[in-house]
Amino acid sequence: MVYMGFLLLAILFVAYTNGANDNFKGVATLFGSGTTSYRKALAWGTLTTFAGSVTALLLSEKLVSRFSGKGLVPDILVGNPEFVGAVALAAALTVFLATHLAFPISTTHALTGALLGAGLVRAGGDVHFAVLGAAFFLPLVASPLMAMVLILLLYPATHWLRLRAGIRRETCICLNREWVPVAMSPGGTAVVAGEKLEISTCQERYQGTIFSVTVHGILDGAHYLSAGAVSFARGLNDTPKIVALIVAAQVMNLRGGMVLVGLVMGLGAVLHARKVAETMSHRITRMNHGQGFSANLVTAALVILASRFGLPVSTTHVSCGSLFGIGAVTRQAQWKTIGTVLFAWVVTLPTAAVLAAIAAKVL
Repeated sequence: MVYMGFLLLAILFVAYTNGANDNFKGVATLFGSGTTSYRKALAWGTLTTFAGSVTALLLSEKLVSRFSGKGLVPDILVGNPEFVGAVALAAALTVFLATHLAFPISTTHALTGALLGAGLVRAGGDVHFAVLGAAFFLPLVASPLMAMVLILLLYPATHWLRLRAGIRRETCICLNREWVPVAMSPGGTAVVAGEKLEISTCQERYQGTIFSVTVHGILDGAHYLSAGAVSFARGLNDTPKIVALIVAAQVMNLRGGMVLVGLVMGLGAVLHARKVAETMSHRITRMNHGQGFSANLVTAALVILASRFGLPVSTTHVSCGSLFGIGAVTRQAQWKTIGTVLFAWVVTLPTAAVLAAIAAKVL
């Protein structure tokens, strides 16, 4: 009984670190583009992620089965407490370390590495590498590349359509709670109604109205919805991967596990999301409202589609791939940061595998 309690805590540690590293990724474009504040973006991301976690009860049975290890390791290990405990501890420690270092990595990748490492030790090397390649590696590698390609196609098209519709951007500052268009000089001086003002921040906003609603207001609303869709998709795709460990270890039923994991993921986001949020929002690329909206559309579409077909893609990889694409097409990508993120992705799997192998021996 005590060991089962420890096992449940280890799995919930995975959920906590997942929330800390992943929950903000869906709403990073809201914060990065200046659409809203960090706290409001975090609240929206946490709420919609939890909604995705609950909905996963209906749509994500395939992922629950896949991340129990079934098909990858011998069936006798799937419900083995020592095996599940080793996988949970290794994945949680890997994601926790990355979160502390502000690296946006994939919990999916960490769980895959942990399944591999624990399987090599507990099954004496009897791991089905063909399953590992086809069912795990291929979606993880292909998804960010697909996101980049879609952004490179989508954003120039939407940019062209906006110009054809006569919608232009203007530089504005906020005065008395109203956004006022200004003329900016290279030195940062704004001219408003003939007066010069020294300002440190401003925003680019879209001109025009549609049915008495400002174009910029419509875009902001759509941006919020797209960010919510990404977070919802993340909850839909990530929650079953963690619940799979709970079900495999038989420490809780599927329905209760989904809700509990969703709540703990939210707690991790509230307490420890800030470092990764800064990396995702400001250190990969500069973005405006339209660019952030485009990135979210691509990310949400790919992750929801993957969840529907049981493909273990990483929301981290897809959302970062979208941001990489935005940075490439606008030529504002910060390649040093991108290189660091890619390096963190490369070492995630072997790190989790080594930790899981050690944990499996100890347990």
